[in-house]
Order: sequence, then C-alpha cells, then structure tokens
Amino acid sequence: MTWAPDSGPRPTAWAAPEPVDGLEQGAPPGHLTAPDTADLPTLEFLRVVGSGPRGLLESQADDRLARYGENVLPALRSVSWPRRFLRSLRDPFTTVLFCLALVSAAVAAWNTACVIMALVTVSCVLRSSGEYRADQSASALRELVAATATVRRRADANSAPETREIPVDQLVPGDVVLLGPGDLVPADLRLLRATGLTVHQAALTGESAPVAKYPVESPGPNGDASPASDEEPGDGASGDRRHRHGSSSAPEAPHLCLQGSSVASGSATGVVMATGEHTRFARGFRGMSTRRRESAFDRSVHGISWSLIRFMLLTPPLVLMADAGLRGRGLETLPFAVAVAVGLTPEMLPVVVTTTLARGASLLARGSDVIVKRLPALHDLGAMDVLCTDKTGTLTQDRPVVACHVDGEGHDSPDVLHWAAVNSLWTLQLAELPSPDALDEALLDAAEERGDDLDHDAVAALPFDPVRRLATVVLRTPGSPGTHALVVKGAAEAVIARCVRQRVDGRDTDLDDEARARLLSMCAQRAEGGLRVLAVAAAERPAKSGASSVTASDEYGLTFLGVVGLRDAAADTAADALTALSGRGVTVKVLTGDHPGTAARACDEIGLDPGRVVTGDTIDGLDDDALAELAETTTVFARCTPAHKARVVRALRAGGHVTGFLGDGVNDLPALHAADVGISPRDATAVAREAADVVLAAKDLTAICHAIVAGRRSSGNIATYLRIALSSNLGNVIAMLTAGLLLPFLPMLPMQVLVQNLCFDGAQLAFAYDRPPAADMARPSALEPRAILRFVTGFGILNAIADVATFGILALSIRGFGTSASQEAFQSGWFTENLLTQALVMLLLRTGRTAAEGRAPGPIRLTTSALAAIGILVPLSPLAPALGFTALPLFYYALLAAVLMSYGTALVMAKTRYEARTAARQGLAASKP
Repeated sequence: MTWAPDSGPRPTAWAAPEPVDGLEQGAPPGHLTAPDTADLPTLEFLRVVGSGPRGLLESQADDRLARYGENVLPALRSVSWPRRFLRSLRDPFTTVLFCLALVSAAVAAWNTACVIMALVTVSCVLRSSGEYRADQSASALRELVAATATVRRRADANSAPETREIPVDQLVPGDVVLLGPGDLVPADLRLLRATGLTVHQAALTGESAPVAKYPVESPGPNGDASPASDEEPGDGASGDRRHRHGSSSAPEAPHLCLQGSSVASGSATGVVMATGEHTRFARGFRGMSTRRRESAFDRSVHGISWSLIRFMLLTPPLVLMADAGLRGRGLETLPFAVAVAVGLTPEMLPVVVTTTLARGASLLARGSDVIVKRLPALHDLGAMDVLCTDKTGTLTQDRPVVACHVDGEGHDSPDVLHWAAVNSLWTLQLAELPSPDALDEALLDAAEERGDDLDHDAVAALPFDPVRRLATVVLRTPGSPGTHALVVKGAAEAVIARCVRQRVDGRDTDLDDEARARLLSMCAQRAEGGLRVLAVAAAERPAKSGASSVTASDEYGLTFLGVVGLRDAAADTAADALTALSGRGVTVKVLTGDHPGTAARACDEIGLDPGRVVTGDTIDGLDDDALAELAETTTVFARCTPAHKARVVRALRAGGHVTGFLGDGVNDLPALHAADVGISPRDATAVAREAADVVLAAKDLTAICHAIVAGRRSSGNIATYLRIALSSNLGNVIAMLTAGLLLPFLPMLPMQVLVQNLCFDGAQLAFAYDRPPAADMARPSALEPRAILRFVTGFGILNAIADVATFGILALSIRGFGTSASQEAFQSGWFTENLLTQALVMLLLRTGRTAAEGRAPGPIRLTTSALAAIGILVPLSPLAPALGFTALPLFYYALLAAVLMSYGTALVMAKTRYEARTAARQGLAASKP
C-alpha cells in the first residue's frame, strides 16, 4: 500500500546556514547528480549546492542560468527533408534501380534510364514525405515536462523570500521549489520538507502505485535512509526503521523527486539538484541509439531483394554470352541485355510499397488516431505475432477497487469496510490533506455503493507517515462524553503489532503471538494473491481536547477489526481486446515491475491465463538460449527491471517471433528499441514517444488491434504485388532468353520492353488500393522470402510456357521470320500476349480471394481492363510504326484466345494446389508445440 508521509516538526539543528555558493566555485555542471552528493547529510548538501530554505538570490539565479543553461530536455535533432530523401536511397532495390539507370545511360539507353530515375525519384519522394508527415504529427503531441514552477527566491540578501511562478526553463541548481497536488516535477529535487507527499513515477520505474516521498537527514552511502523527523512511536520500536532503496540517487530513494514524475497527493519543498540535460530523465534522450535495429520488414525485403539482385546481375552476362556464342552478336545486344535485367526487376516495388504503407498509415491516423512514425513499422505490426506490454493502463486502469473486507477469521465483514472508509474520510477532512490517495478513494467509493453513513462526530486526525505507517482518526463516542474512539488504518504489520485483542462476530478476545502470526499469514496470503492489504483496528481512550487529542503514543493496545483487500480495476476493453488479438494470432505477454501475485490476479480477471509467473531474479540466472526457451511458454514476467524487459524482447525475437512492445516510460526505452516495433501511447513521456515507431491515441489494446489489421492489409497487398509482378517478370525473362536463342532477331526491342514494363507497372499500382481477403487478417502477414520465391518460381515457369506457346501460334500465323515485316509482327504479337496474360494474372492470382468474397475491387478491374485494351489496340494504333509494331491477322487472335483460356485454367488449378499446400504447411506449423 502507499500512503502520504508527514515529516513532522523539524529539530532546531536542522535549520541550514546562509548559502555558501559551492556552485560558483568552479564545480562542473551536473555534478549534483553524482551518488556521493545525493548521499550527503542535509546540511552538507545545502552547503554544496549553495542554497537553503529561503531560496536563492535573484542575482545568483541569473548567474547560474548563464553558466548552466536553461532547464530544457535535449531536443532530438529533426531530420531535414533532403536528408530524408537521400536516406530513402538506402533501400536495396532503390539502389539497384539507380545503378541500372546509370548502366542504361552508359549504353545510351536514355529512355530506359529516364524512366527508371523517375521511378526512383517518385519512390523516394513518397517515402520521405510520408515519414515527414508522421514526424510532424508526432511532434504535435510533445509537451513540456512542466510549463511553470513555483520557486522561493529573494531580491537581495536582506529581503524576505518571495514565492512566485517562473517558466520551468528558468530553473537553476539550488532553486527552492514548492510542489503541490497535480504538479509535474520540473527538475531533479532533494526534499527539505514534505507533508503527505506521494508521487507517480511510473515513467521512471514502471511502478503503478504512487510512492511515498519524505526528507531524509542522512541517506548514507549504502542507501540507508533515516527519516528526518523526531517524531517516533511511544515505545520507540519503529523509530530507527531503515528503508532500503539501493542507490540513494535512484528514483526509489525516498528523499528524491526526479523529473518525469508527478505529485499524486501532498505538498513538499525541495532543492533543485540537476536541470536540463543533467537530469536522470534526460539520460533517456542521450541513451537513444541513432542506429535503428533491423526490423522484420528489413529482414523480409532485404531477403527478397538480394535474391533477385543476384539473379539480375547474372542475367546480362548470360544474354551477351548466349548471343555471342549462338548468333555471333556482339555488344550491340548490350541494351537488350540491360532491358532484360530491367524486365526482371519489379521497378514499382519501392513505389508500391511506399504507397501502400503511406495509405495505410494515413487511414489509421484519420480513422483510429494512430500515428505511424516509421512507415515500415506498419508492416511489422501486421507481421507481429507476440505483443509484450506492461500491466498498468492496458490490462488494468491504474485505479484500485475493493476486493474483500474480512475479519480476523476470514469472514466477510461490512463493519471493516465501514470503519476503513470512516478513517479515510475524516483523515482527509481533519488533517487537511489536499486530496485523497487512490486507496482512500477506492474505500470511499465502496462505502458509498453500500450506502454507508460515514457522518460521525470526528475530533482529530493523525495522518499517515512512513515511520508509523498508520493513519488515525478520533471520534466522539455517542452516549459517552468522556470517551473517544480511535479508528486506525494502515500497513498490516504495523497495525497487528499494536493490537492486543481482536473482534470476531462482535466479541473481543485476547491476541497472543500465535494469533498475531496467524493474522500476518492471512494478510500475506492475500498479498501473494495480488491484493493490497490494509488492516483496520479500533480502541477507546479517555477524551482529550486541543491539538494533543491524539498522538502516536495512543496507537497501542488496539483491537483488531479485520482487513480490506484492494486490487487494480481491470481495463474495460482488455478482455475483448485480448480475445481479438488471440483470434488474429497474436500472443500477449505481460512484462511488469509489479508483484507476481498482483500481475497474475490482473491476468486472471481478464481471462488471460498467467501460468507460472517468472520473476526478474529467474531471468538473471539464465543465458540467452535458456531465456528464449522459457519466453516461449511464459505469459507473465514480474519484478522486471528495464534490462529484464529488453532481454525478454530480444529472446523472443531470437526465437523467430516478430515482437512488439507497448511502453510509456523512460524505463521502457531499452525494450522499445529492442522490439521489431515499438508502440507508445499519446500520454507517454516525451522520450518514450520519440523512441516509438507507432503512437496510439490511448494506452489501449483495442487501438493496437486496429493498427494490426491495417498493417496486415498493407502487407497482404505488398505480398500480392510481389508474387504477381515477380512471377510475370520471371516468365517474361525466361521467354526472352529462349526467343533470343531461337530467333535470328531480338524478340523485343528495348523500347518495346520499356513500354510493356511501364504499362504493367502502372497497372500494378492498383494493388496499393486492394482489399485482401478476411482470411489474411486472421494471421500474421510477414513477407516470407522463401514462400514468395517458391510462388514466383512455379508461376513464372507457367507464364514462360504460355509465352513459348505464343511463339508457336505466331509461327503458324506468320510465314517465315526473314523479313522486317515478320519481325514486327512477331514483336507485336508477343507484346499483345504479354499484356493480356499479365492482366489475367492480376485477376486470378490476387491473394487467396475466392468467388464467394465478391468481385475484384474497382481499381483492379479498371487497371486490368486498361492493360488488356492497350495490349490489343497499340499495335493497331497510329503509334504502332513509331514503336516498331504492326497489325496482326485475325487468325492470330483466335489462336491467342485458346492459349489464354488454357493458361487461365492452368493458373486456377495451380493456385488451388498452392493454397492447399500453404494451408497444410501453416496447420502443421501451428500444431507444433
């Protein structure tokens, strides 16, 4: 549980002397963040920083601002548009096209060179502009860590300190800052005073609950912290309690409030230790890698690209050698060899990929308010089969609710909830706390739902502090003017240690050591089950008046009433979203810093089987291979540090999974960088949003479902394009090589190859607007190079057979190949056949769509119709002589129709067989453990 501490009155010796401006004596910037400085006793620390409770002089603040700079986070340098454009050339296919353009220019094939350069330019412009728009949208989400800060400063040494608001960027080391409820911590602070202070620091540590913060007089180099308060319980039993927190410069240190956290309740005064780039929060910016890891998209596209690049590099030499050996041709066939290599290349790949991803990202931004900052991340979302997330904000609402209220025997007891709520209400009212914490709000809400009357006559309250770990209210007892009733609520160990009796079914019995141990065990079991446990006790005391009506010494000899268990409320959409993700083949794994029992309970409540929960200690004892095996079968990882989360993500990727990570804090940066796709909600810390590839409107798994569907739609369209374009191109290249060896002339002139490719490439752009079948949305859709190359090989050979059959009907239609007219007729006939077969392929080989799913969408119908019309009409048009075409006899068209019908039938049969084998292969893979 988390409560607000009360630092209590300060001893006289605590008052700091006048500032000794240690910062003005040559101390290096940022030295105040060193652990040895944070460990200093309070007085020595104030001497080092040259400050005190009265604040800095205005002149000192001005000097320090000039020396140390403004208190702003280090901005990530935005990439200029020209640099984005040049960076787009790194794509392997774009690079190859650029090289082919240079080769074409070298052999004076200027038309080919110009067209290829135009395609390269269009692709780079589309990619650069899409990512630029995404970055602009993400930049609009950035907000300052805080807009203003409340500081205490003096005009001169003789002036009284004044409290005023200043812009947060004007804060300097040594400034005295005042914090209140809801304030964002504007810099790294060391606390001087605190009243009921709790802070949210999930952005730094991942802790879902607010954390109590309080001044520490002497932190000590080993991390021990002694509360700077002289208020102790009556017997002194807890007065020397130590709070272990590791390094005292860490976020867990109770006396430090670090930038990136926010005040949940209470108020405090602190001295600025570090500002700007020297804060712990800013280290996340400095630690962000400028080189992005290779994602699933990179691996897929590079695998396909390099396989084709190797083949393309071999093609021109083969053509030259074959023509030289069989036909005696020399370098005059070099333009044709380059045209063949270009014919194999899917020139539109960069354009189609970028257009498809940019369109999907645009639809997501408009329809689901999801910003895709890096376009290939949309493919990675579609390919993702494992999603790692934390618990708070996704599975739970970060809002506790009452789960149980039982007496010492474990029986349901409404009275326990009643008195716990009475304690919360009147502590808030009489102790003048600024606002209730989340646990108090949950108790009050539960009592209100039951209709409990909490209107007691309260006299005084003693708020919670981290030493006592209790909160106490004093009530007047009706009918007993000389008696007051104490209601105590707090940590189970602290309350039970102060009890001498317990109340069960209205009867009080003595509480011995054995009974105390039994009560502690009951509380521990509920804590292990994921509940936050509060114990409630009561006592009667003689009535006292005035401010001394209740002290810590009154909180003994209590009667134990029972315990209240609270749990995190499940997120409203979590269960449905998990069902949707499971239906789409995505496994959710929870990586959290919370208690294993808390994480397991949260998963149980939304229908996610936690299985055996693995903790960070277990991860530390495993090597990478063992962790990869464990990660396959583990759903929940608890007590995870940022390094643990990153290791788990890397282990999943090493196991062959495309892994996404949803995180929102500085502590999530390593895992965001380690994942194939980093996802962050809009309200995440600025550094987490900068590191993420995708920014969500809310930290909600439902939004991720929408993004996954959009990613799979884009990936499906890209895969369809690759299969159809590459199989057609491969068939054409095989046919060109065959015809080049059999014919005494070039089977198609370079200009004719270029026109054919332009027509086919323009038609293929329609795939960016296609609608993949519903079956493709049900499973991850990574681009698998081996599967695509198998498809391309099989259907490319089938396409080549159709081309060779066309050569046969051309031989029947044209008598002899010795004249220029017969050459023009052959080239015209093959041009027509090529465009018609490619239109047929586009209609019949679209990914997995069946007749039951309706007709092809508008763009596909229009482009294939246009492609067929161009193939038939161009040889008959006035452009024919300029392109080297001529009209063909009607007999050819009749034979061509028979070839096309046979080819279409073969395509449908081959496609059916291919899909059956693919389904069987996927079923076999899914059945493997």
